[in-house]
Amino acid sequence: MYPTLTKRSHFVKIAMIVLFSLGSLGVVGGSFLLRKAFSSSNVPEIVSDTSRYAAIRNELIGYSYPIKHFPDTIPNNSKDVKIAYSPGFLQGGSFFQVRLKESPDKVKQLLSQYKSVAKYRYKGGNTNDHVNQPDGVPTTFFYTSETSADSFPPSYEILVLDVQDRGKPGFKWNHGYSYGVAIDSSTSDIVYWSEQW
Repeated sequence: MYPTLTKRSHFVKIAMIVLFSLGSLGVVGGSFLLRKAFSSSNVPEIVSDTSRYAAIRNELIGYSYPIKHFPDTIPNNSKDVKIAYSPGFLQGGSFFQVRLKESPDKVKQLLSQYKSVAKYRYKGGNTNDHVNQPDGVPTTFFYTSETSADSFPPSYEILVLDVQDRGKPGFKWNHGYSYGVAIDSSTSDIVYWSEQW
């Protein structure tokens, strides 16, 4: 009678150890997911090291992300290059934005090129301003700004090259994408942007 009780006792101890281990693993995993879900950091990663550009661009092209209008590489003579990339998380949107300074002649040529194919045009502002205008569409925020401002100054022309509403009836712009350029001729800045939500 006693040997059977001892065997059960060992079995119960092993079972309890396994259950406590799984419970601990669940607590650790759950706290990680909760921390990620409720993280107060919603600031995009700002990368000034332009060596990351090619890797991000190649990854996004592999996912058919709409960035065909972005330069293949950052031109060697470009100045003040800023990159903002957020891959999105769960149902959160993603974006990729590259800001650089070009020569005034190059900016003039790019402005003419993109104006001729733009489907929508705005002066300054951000996506909330643009989508709330009559027949407005979502655009982007100024993620690569030198300040904490999320809107483009009025000197910027925001040119939407394409936009796609993939929302359901009654939920316009719930899902979709838009991409384009924002150009400030006065400072010779050009911002290439693409967003999915």
